[in-house]
Amino acid sequence: MSTIKVNELDTRSGTTITVAAGKTLAGTDIIGSTQIAANAVITAKILDGNVTSAKLAVGAGGTGWQAVVATNTTMSTGLGYFVNTTAGIITMTLPVSATIGDSVHVIDYAGTFDTNACTIGRNGHNIAGAASDLLVQTERAALKLVYVDSTQGWLLTEV
Repeated sequence: MSTIKVNELDTRSGTTITVAAGKTLAGTDIIGSTQIAANAVITAKILDGNVTSAKLAVGAGGTGWQAVVATNTTMSTGLGYFVNTTAGIITMTLPVSATIGDSVHVIDYAGTFDTNACTIGRNGHNIAGAASDLLVQTERAALKLVYVDSTQGWLLTEV
């Protein structure tokens, strides 16, 4: 991804910043109108005195939903996956690198997780504080995992 540096722009005067898909907006003192395309990432210093930085990943409609997955897949941050385990167990591997706030979604597409489980592969990160993969065996399960830190790793926020 390429980065658009805004600390050289006069963003305090109401400059409109447009961030294209696959681009990163990084800088400080971003004020005014910002148009963000799907799958853009923004990192900025926030001016409220309490928060020193923030990261926002934007996908289409909030989450970039992928076509139905029926094979083992390594997931990408900010994306959602409809997982079809009709033919057998599938492993959905978490991204290898993660920062606070990164998220992924997994949904049981065919209602078969109870017959053929979906394994969430930890890819070196903890899941809910444990150094083990997560086995999802609930029919019609839908879950969201959000990365918090190296101790807890990925936490479930929706089940």
